[in-house]
Amino acid sequence: MKNRLIKAIFLGLVLSAYSIDIKAQSADNHKKMEWFKKAKLGIFIHWGIYSVNGISESWSFFNNYINYDNYMKQLEGFSASQYQPEQWAKLIKESGAQYAVITTKHHDGVSLWNSKADKAITVPRNTSAKKDVLSPFISDLKKSGLKTGLYFSLPDWSHPYYDVNTRTKKRYEIKNEPKRWLNFVNYYQTQLQELSSLYQPDLLWFDGDWEHTSDEWKASQTLNLLKQYNPDIIINSRLNNHGDYDTPEQGIPVTAPQNPYWELCYTMNDSWGYQPYDNNYKTPNMIVRTLADVISMGGNLLLDIGPKSDGTIPEKQVEILKNLGRWTSKNKNAIYETEHGIPFENYRGRSALSASKKSLFLYLEEAKNFTKIYGVDTQPTSAKIIGDDQAVVNIDYAADKTVTLYFPAIKFDKDVTVVELTFDTPPTFLKDIKQEKNQLTDILKNKNSQLATYDIADQLHLGNNLLTNAGLTSDGLNMTIKKTSETNPETLQWISKHAEALFETGKGLPEGYYAGMSALSKDKQTLYLFVEGTPTGPVALKGIKNGIARIRIAGEGTLLTHSIYNKLYWSETPGIIYIDIPKDRLDKNMTVIAILLDKPVELYKGKVGAIESNL
Repeated sequence: MKNRLIKAIFLGLVLSAYSIDIKAQSADNHKKMEWFKKAKLGIFIHWGIYSVNGISESWSFFNNYINYDNYMKQLEGFSASQYQPEQWAKLIKESGAQYAVITTKHHDGVSLWNSKADKAITVPRNTSAKKDVLSPFISDLKKSGLKTGLYFSLPDWSHPYYDVNTRTKKRYEIKNEPKRWLNFVNYYQTQLQELSSLYQPDLLWFDGDWEHTSDEWKASQTLNLLKQYNPDIIINSRLNNHGDYDTPEQGIPVTAPQNPYWELCYTMNDSWGYQPYDNNYKTPNMIVRTLADVISMGGNLLLDIGPKSDGTIPEKQVEILKNLGRWTSKNKNAIYETEHGIPFENYRGRSALSASKKSLFLYLEEAKNFTKIYGVDTQPTSAKIIGDDQAVVNIDYAADKTVTLYFPAIKFDKDVTVVELTFDTPPTFLKDIKQEKNQLTDILKNKNSQLATYDIADQLHLGNNLLTNAGLTSDGLNMTIKKTSETNPETLQWISKHAEALFETGKGLPEGYYAGMSALSKDKQTLYLFVEGTPTGPVALKGIKNGIARIRIAGEGTLLTHSIYNKLYWSETPGIIYIDIPKDRLDKNMTVIAILLDKPVELYKGKVGAIESNL
């Protein structure tokens, strides 16, 4: 009994010490991640010999689109003759980014710096540039006050000590030649030692860990090595279970990842490196809205650029960065140091909270007369448009805890307008809001038809169809909806026009798929999007797995085209659907878009991860 008691006390002390150690590690991790969490925007730079021919970085020879020898002939054409690293750093700073990540070495094994590691292929020794192109950029980056991130490929498909060469060729099996593999591990760790001692990076961005296990990479040993140079080094999630933050790639998450620290790495067109014939660029408007979307989910956007082989940055990429700079400089308080926004049940759009929680930022993607926030248990003190001191925002705080913000004379931003709602104390936002179910007759009395149609759409989005058994017909003709002398005829006209979106339709999309209200037809095959005001750009939809048969404006028949970005043909992750609506076809109360799907709606709920194939 005594021995058992001693063992129990000892075990308790061990568990207590373990708990304290875990808490200390958690506190230390939070401290080192603080700058990353606040940064919100970083710039990714894919630059290497692949920019000479303008073909896929490394993957083009791995997949046998070009043989290895012809791929490596690009070494001769990589000149960096117009390279101005100080201009790169200046442009990145101007964009509003707080850090940059540059590809020091991609899977092709070509190092931008003068690596002394065994059998290394480098830009200074093996290309026509004949100079270290990494060092001057890192120097200028640090002078500008930006954090330094270094991308490093764990695989090296050129190195004789590495086992993999192409998709169809292997040099050897590790179990048969373990010493050769250890020589490779020594090689890549030597390169990481060089990068750490030369550049003191704040962040290491690994890639390619899927080709081997954590033990084979000796990942723990590698992390310990890096910590010798910087105990607070931040590692992405691609060092087999040793990362500090998640890195979803290309596909914007529908909802925020579980990890409180995450970063979306994202191309401006469809390519990471420079490809002259890839003109499928997102517009500057789309990129700003993507940043707002990511901020609202508490993450960072790592936006990629692909310089040419001479060191110049393509004009379209410069245009996007400069427009980002315009928006970020205007809205600093609503970007950096913010926390993820409030739930969609409280606000049908994108939002974020300040670090103090006393400011709520709303990101408006359209010019409109008002917006609503539900379940606000704390009365706001003021509201303003960031970057416009002359703008007037009127607040109505109703007894049911709904805040309505009116915008009587606002000059809306061409991309995203930010409203700041302030409170004396951190506000409480109610969950499971029991919104008062307004009677249709009361809504029809509202002299403001825009407010009336909004309330009808909002109730429908929640699954409460006010028109059920109210006298609505499927085509909006011969309606028997009860009217009084106070009924607003304009609201009735809107109902009649949009009858198909209101007749026997039900609850809309869950949070994350569309930044607004929606509804689904009875057979779940037609999706209706309620579009407020005048959108600044195309309407965006995420996470729809279906094919699209047809899109039109409900009630008037105009057919609309759509574009899909970031859909990789071999991946289950859906692309982003963008729908342009002609401004002259917008309904002054609320426009409704009808999307006919190929079958009942299927929503993607998976995790957006790393790209491990690139056929």
